[in-house]
Amino acid sequence: MVDRGILRSRTGTRTVAISLAILGATGVIQLVIFGLSGSVALLADLIHNFGDALTAIPLGIAFVLRSVRGERWAGLAIVSVILISAIVAAVEAIQRLISPQHPTHLLALGFAGLVGVLGNEIAAQVRLRGGHKINSPALIADGKHARVDGIVSASVILSAIAVAVGAPIVDPLVGLAISVLLLKITWDSWKVISQAGEEITRDTDPPQARRD
Repeated sequence: MVDRGILRSRTGTRTVAISLAILGATGVIQLVIFGLSGSVALLADLIHNFGDALTAIPLGIAFVLRSVRGERWAGLAIVSVILISAIVAAVEAIQRLISPQHPTHLLALGFAGLVGVLGNEIAAQVRLRGGHKINSPALIADGKHARVDGIVSASVILSAIAVAVGAPIVDPLVGLAISVLLLKITWDSWKVISQAGEEITRDTDPPQARRD
Protein backbone atom coordinates (compact mmCIF):
# COMPACT_ATOMS: atom_id res chain seq x y z
CA MET A 1 0.00 0.00 0.00
CA VAL A 2 1.41 3.37 -1.06
CA ASP A 3 2.40 5.85 1.62
CA ARG A 4 0.01 8.83 1.50
CA GLY A 5 2.84 11.32 2.02
CA ILE A 6 4.60 10.08 -1.13
CA LEU A 7 1.45 10.47 -3.21
CA ARG A 8 1.11 14.09 -2.13
CA SER A 9 4.48 14.83 -3.70
CA ARG A 10 5.23 14.72 -7.42
CA THR A 11 8.86 14.18 -6.50
CA GLY A 12 7.91 11.16 -4.41
CA THR A 13 5.72 9.66 -7.12
CA ARG A 14 8.36 10.27 -9.79
CA THR A 15 11.03 8.70 -7.57
CA VAL A 16 9.00 5.55 -7.02
CA ALA A 17 8.06 5.31 -10.72
CA ILE A 18 11.69 5.64 -11.88
CA SER A 19 12.98 3.06 -9.42
CA LEU A 20 10.26 0.59 -10.37
CA ALA A 21 11.00 1.11 -14.08
CA ILE A 22 14.63 0.23 -13.35
CA LEU A 23 13.57 -2.95 -11.56
CA GLY A 24 11.22 -3.82 -14.43
CA ALA A 25 14.05 -3.48 -16.95
CA THR A 26 16.25 -5.60 -14.68
CA GLY A 27 13.59 -8.30 -14.62
CA VAL A 28 13.25 -8.29 -18.42
CA ILE A 29 17.01 -8.78 -18.91
CA GLN A 30 17.00 -11.60 -16.37
CA LEU A 31 14.00 -13.20 -18.07
CA VAL A 32 15.86 -13.36 -21.39
CA ILE A 33 18.92 -14.93 -19.74
CA PHE A 34 16.73 -17.40 -17.84
CA GLY A 35 15.47 -18.63 -21.20
CA LEU A 36 19.10 -19.47 -22.07
CA SER A 37 20.36 -20.84 -18.77
CA GLY A 38 17.34 -22.51 -17.17
CA SER A 39 18.64 -21.55 -13.70
CA VAL A 40 16.08 -21.94 -10.90
CA ALA A 41 17.97 -19.40 -8.79
CA LEU A 42 17.65 -16.85 -11.59
CA LEU A 43 13.95 -17.70 -12.02
CA ALA A 44 13.28 -16.94 -8.36
CA ASP A 45 15.30 -13.71 -8.47
CA LEU A 46 13.57 -12.38 -11.59
CA ILE A 47 10.19 -13.12 -9.96
CA HIS A 48 11.43 -11.12 -6.99
CA ASN A 49 12.45 -8.14 -9.13
CA PHE A 50 9.31 -8.28 -11.27
CA GLY A 51 7.23 -8.40 -8.09
CA ASP A 52 8.79 -5.15 -6.93
CA ALA A 53 8.20 -3.59 -10.34
CA LEU A 54 4.54 -4.63 -10.34
CA THR A 55 3.91 -2.38 -7.35
CA ALA A 56 3.80 0.43 -9.92
CA ILE A 57 0.23 -0.68 -10.67
CA PRO A 58 -1.33 0.19 -7.27
CA LEU A 59 0.88 3.28 -7.19
CA GLY A 60 -0.60 4.44 -10.50
CA ILE A 61 -4.16 3.69 -9.39
CA ALA A 62 -3.68 5.50 -6.10
CA PHE A 63 -2.13 8.54 -7.78
CA VAL A 64 -4.48 8.85 -10.76
CA LEU A 65 -7.77 7.90 -9.11
CA ARG A 66 -6.94 8.74 -5.51
CA SER A 67 -8.73 5.49 -4.74
CA VAL A 68 -7.62 3.56 -1.66
CA ARG A 69 -10.04 0.74 -2.51
CA GLY A 70 -8.67 0.51 -6.06
CA GLU A 71 -5.15 0.46 -4.73
CA ARG A 72 -6.08 -2.31 -2.30
CA TRP A 73 -7.65 -4.53 -4.98
CA ALA A 74 -4.69 -4.00 -7.28
CA GLY A 75 -2.38 -4.86 -4.39
CA LEU A 76 -4.32 -8.07 -3.73
CA ALA A 77 -4.03 -9.07 -7.38
CA ILE A 78 -0.28 -8.47 -7.38
CA VAL A 79 0.21 -10.41 -4.13
CA SER A 80 -1.70 -13.31 -5.69
CA VAL A 81 0.54 -13.25 -8.78
CA ILE A 82 3.69 -13.21 -6.64
CA LEU A 83 2.35 -16.04 -4.46
CA ILE A 84 1.61 -18.25 -7.47
CA SER A 85 4.99 -17.42 -9.02
CA ALA A 86 6.81 -18.19 -5.76
CA ILE A 87 5.08 -21.56 -5.51
CA VAL A 88 5.99 -22.35 -9.12
CA ALA A 89 9.64 -21.44 -8.45
CA ALA A 90 9.68 -23.54 -5.27
CA VAL A 91 8.17 -26.57 -7.02
CA GLU A 92 10.69 -26.21 -9.85
CA ALA A 93 13.56 -26.01 -7.34
CA ILE A 94 12.35 -29.16 -5.56
CA GLN A 95 12.05 -30.99 -8.87
CA ARG A 96 15.62 -29.97 -9.74
CA LEU A 97 16.78 -31.35 -6.38
CA ILE A 98 15.06 -34.66 -7.13
CA SER A 99 16.09 -34.76 -10.80
CA PRO A 100 19.22 -32.60 -11.17
CA GLN A 101 19.56 -30.51 -14.31
CA HIS A 102 22.64 -28.38 -14.78
CA PRO A 103 22.12 -24.73 -15.81
CA THR A 104 23.92 -23.67 -18.97
CA HIS A 105 25.39 -20.39 -20.28
CA LEU A 106 27.08 -19.77 -16.94
CA LEU A 107 28.71 -16.49 -18.00
CA ALA A 108 25.29 -15.15 -18.97
CA LEU A 109 23.90 -16.45 -15.67
CA GLY A 110 26.58 -14.61 -13.72
CA PHE A 111 25.86 -11.49 -15.77
CA ALA A 112 22.15 -11.78 -14.90
CA GLY A 113 23.05 -11.82 -11.22
CA LEU A 114 25.26 -8.76 -11.71
CA VAL A 115 22.39 -7.00 -13.50
CA GLY A 116 20.18 -7.75 -10.50
CA VAL A 117 22.75 -6.34 -8.09
CA LEU A 118 23.27 -3.17 -10.14
CA GLY A 119 19.55 -2.70 -10.85
CA ASN A 120 18.66 -2.91 -7.17
CA GLU A 121 21.54 -0.63 -6.16
CA ILE A 122 20.50 2.02 -8.72
CA ALA A 123 16.89 1.74 -7.50
CA ALA A 124 18.17 2.10 -3.94
CA GLN A 125 20.10 5.25 -4.80
CA VAL A 126 17.07 6.77 -6.55
CA ARG A 127 14.80 6.01 -3.59
CA LEU A 128 17.28 7.22 -0.98
CA ARG A 129 17.92 10.52 -2.79
CA GLY A 130 14.19 11.08 -3.29
CA GLY A 131 13.44 10.08 0.28
CA HIS A 132 15.96 12.53 1.72
CA LYS A 133 14.76 15.26 -0.64
CA ILE A 134 11.14 15.10 0.54
CA ASN A 135 11.99 13.78 4.01
CA SER A 136 10.07 10.52 3.49
CA PRO A 137 10.95 7.72 5.93
CA ALA A 138 8.96 5.29 3.72
CA LEU A 139 11.10 6.00 0.64
CA ILE A 140 14.32 5.83 2.66
CA ALA A 141 13.24 2.46 4.05
CA ASP A 142 12.44 1.28 0.51
CA GLY A 143 15.92 2.34 -0.57
CA LYS A 144 17.52 0.26 2.15
CA HIS A 145 15.22 -2.64 1.22
CA ALA A 146 16.42 -2.45 -2.40
CA ARG A 147 20.01 -2.77 -1.21
CA VAL A 148 19.09 -5.97 0.62
CA ASP A 149 17.43 -7.20 -2.59
CA GLY A 150 20.78 -6.66 -4.32
CA ILE A 151 22.30 -9.20 -1.94
CA VAL A 152 19.60 -11.67 -3.03
CA SER A 153 20.58 -11.09 -6.66
CA ALA A 154 24.21 -11.67 -5.74
CA SER A 155 23.26 -15.23 -4.80
CA VAL A 156 22.63 -15.87 -8.52
CA ILE A 157 26.30 -15.10 -9.16
CA LEU A 158 27.17 -17.55 -6.38
CA SER A 159 25.01 -20.15 -8.10
CA ALA A 160 26.82 -19.66 -11.42
CA ILE A 161 30.21 -20.02 -9.73
CA ALA A 162 29.08 -23.14 -7.84
CA VAL A 163 27.85 -24.81 -11.02
CA ALA A 164 31.10 -23.92 -12.78
CA VAL A 165 33.21 -25.62 -10.09
CA GLY A 166 31.06 -28.75 -10.10
CA ALA A 167 28.38 -28.12 -7.46
CA PRO A 168 25.17 -27.75 -9.50
CA ILE A 169 23.00 -28.59 -6.48
CA VAL A 170 23.63 -25.05 -5.23
CA ASP A 171 21.40 -23.63 -8.00
CA PRO A 172 18.11 -25.25 -6.86
CA LEU A 173 19.05 -24.63 -3.21
CA VAL A 174 19.46 -20.91 -3.92
CA GLY A 175 16.21 -20.93 -5.90
CA LEU A 176 14.41 -22.59 -2.99
CA ALA A 177 15.82 -20.09 -0.50
CA ILE A 178 14.66 -17.14 -2.62
CA SER A 179 11.23 -18.78 -3.02
CA VAL A 180 10.91 -18.97 0.77
CA LEU A 181 11.80 -15.27 0.93
CA LEU A 182 9.10 -14.55 -1.68
CA LEU A 183 6.54 -16.43 0.39
CA LYS A 184 7.44 -14.33 3.43
CA ILE A 185 7.13 -11.14 1.38
CA THR A 186 3.74 -12.35 0.16
CA TRP A 187 2.57 -13.00 3.72
CA ASP A 188 3.83 -9.62 4.98
CA SER A 189 2.14 -7.84 2.04
CA TRP A 190 -1.11 -9.68 2.70
CA LYS A 191 -1.09 -8.53 6.33
CA VAL A 192 -0.52 -4.91 5.29
CA ILE A 193 -3.35 -5.00 2.72
CA SER A 194 -5.72 -6.77 5.14
CA GLN A 195 -5.04 -4.17 7.80
CA ALA A 196 -5.68 -1.40 5.27
CA GLY A 197 -8.97 -3.10 4.33
CA GLU A 198 -10.07 -3.11 7.97
CA GLU A 199 -9.28 0.60 8.23
CA ILE A 200 -11.30 1.30 5.08
CA THR A 201 -14.25 -0.63 6.54
CA ARG A 202 -14.09 1.30 9.81
CA ASP A 203 -13.95 4.60 7.91
CA THR A 204 -16.91 3.77 5.64
CA ASP A 205 -19.25 1.94 8.06
CA PRO A 206 -22.08 4.04 9.52
CA PRO A 207 -21.47 5.13 13.14
CA GLN A 208 -24.36 2.97 14.37
CA ALA A 209 -22.90 -0.11 12.66
CA ARG A 210 -19.55 0.51 14.32
CA ARG A 211 -21.17 0.80 17.75
CA ASP A 212 -23.05 -2.46 17.17
